[in-house]
Amino acid sequence: MGCSGSCRGAVGRDADRAAAAGAAGERLAYSARVSHALSYRPRRPARSFFVTARGLRHHLLEWGDPSLTRDDRPTLVMLHGWMDVAASFQFVVDAFAEDRHVLALDWRGFGASDTPAADTYFFPEYLGDLELVLDEQFGRARAPVDLLGHSMGGNVAMLYAGTRPDKVRRLVNLEGFGMPRSKPTHAPGRMAKWLDELKTPMQLRRYANVGAVADRLTKTNPLLRADRAAWLAGQWAGPTGNGDERALLADANHKRMSPLNAQVDDWLEFYKRITAPLLWIEGDRSDVSVWWGDRYTKAEFHERLNVVADAQRHVVGRPATCSTTIAPRTSPGCSRRSCQNRALHEATRPKSPTMDVEHINAIGNRLADLTKRTVDLRGYL
Repeated sequence: MGCSGSCRGAVGRDADRAAAAGAAGERLAYSARVSHALSYRPRRPARSFFVTARGLRHHLLEWGDPSLTRDDRPTLVMLHGWMDVAASFQFVVDAFAEDRHVLALDWRGFGASDTPAADTYFFPEYLGDLELVLDEQFGRARAPVDLLGHSMGGNVAMLYAGTRPDKVRRLVNLEGFGMPRSKPTHAPGRMAKWLDELKTPMQLRRYANVGAVADRLTKTNPLLRADRAAWLAGQWAGPTGNGDERALLADANHKRMSPLNAQVDDWLEFYKRITAPLLWIEGDRSDVSVWWGDRYTKAEFHERLNVVADAQRHVVGRPATCSTTIAPRTSPGCSRRSCQNRALHEATRPKSPTMDVEHINAIGNRLADLTKRTVDLRGYL
């Protein structure tokens, strides 16, 4: 990956991160502390640490410890989505009925992980980071882990499970839909657009203060509880060194398109090699047409999913229907108790094509309810 003049923007963002680290210390990476009396109080605070791999310092959060693992309950590794951070899984971990050893990784250029000297991000980089970070943690001869990914993280998890099927015991994909099929005729235009984008530095919005970040989160999802928004805002954004101003802990170059066509047939070959039981979960109101129009539909995605040897599929739905099965192998229905909990169900009704961070936060409670009563995720994880 080369670097154009837009990498000067990355240097500025790194400077902002350095200023944030100096101003807030470890809070840049993760903080269980509350910013005010109304903030969320984590039930299971995480430990924050770094692993150096592929020349970058990768930030991880850890809940529980390795003593909690066994052959049928290994470490659970959670992979966040685009423009997200590992700390967003805090609410999911807090909703677990039992303690468990869990690791969540900030992808390169997100959260407290290093930003590479590059102007474009490519999918193989994420697989490489995941592989080397796990090697650093558990050794090359490591036992299989349980792997969960949301959105972009779900896509990475699928590809990794197909690349290293012997290293994944159970697989959970939360709306990692993949990408629309590209045509060879698209390639020249896509390359030209990428070249044009290289000439203009990517920008991320800045916020007046941490409260403005929380407001942004609740505007995106009005169902996000105010205490969670206040806590998450402190994990998502750090000080820029300009008074109370905050910037998202993300490299703006993540917004730049890839110059390469999506090779869907290649992805399907990865899917075919997945041997771990797969649990697919999507929201009943997720609308992929918002992003891709008629280029890519849910029906097409589920056709792709058919090549996975062992896949169960569930829709997180409205209170009246709870979880709707969309494959014969899926366990039907949901319990009366879970159906009665309207607030939990309402909190998981996504408005965007993939569950954004607020929805995965909300699904923290709902996932525990859904997976214990509807799916019994203990059979997977």
